[in-house]
Amino acid sequence: MDRRHFVLAALALGGCATFRGAPPLASGPKILPELEPLYAAFSGREGLRIKVASNGCTAKADVAFYVERRGHGVAIAFGRKHVEACKSSLKSQAELAFTWEELGLAPNVRIFLLNPIEPSIGPTA
Repeated sequence: MDRRHFVLAALALGGCATFRGAPPLASGPKILPELEPLYAAFSGREGLRIKVASNGCTAKADVAFYVERRGHGVAIAFGRKHVEACKSSLKSQAELAFTWEELGLAPNVRIFLLNPIEPSIGPTA
């Protein structure tokens, strides 16, 4: 198990922020930099969508997720597999969609999101 997976697994045992199709949560302190800061998270019938910072080449394959079942809900965390290599003068955002099937979850499950939510800056994708 590499360091990133170890940290994500440890986070599942710690505190979490809750959302269920609600607007993005307020920004908090950067406690665990291994977790990808999100600009927004949305749940819907098809799955979960997140917005992350991008220099123009972020793809879904660049982001890993960790899911742990907890009582009546599920804790989920997102992290980058590697640092984004492309360079752009424009800071933007990428919206990544994960289906419930990809996440291994039922569509009606309660989600506890472990990632910090950052205030949105710059243009959106």
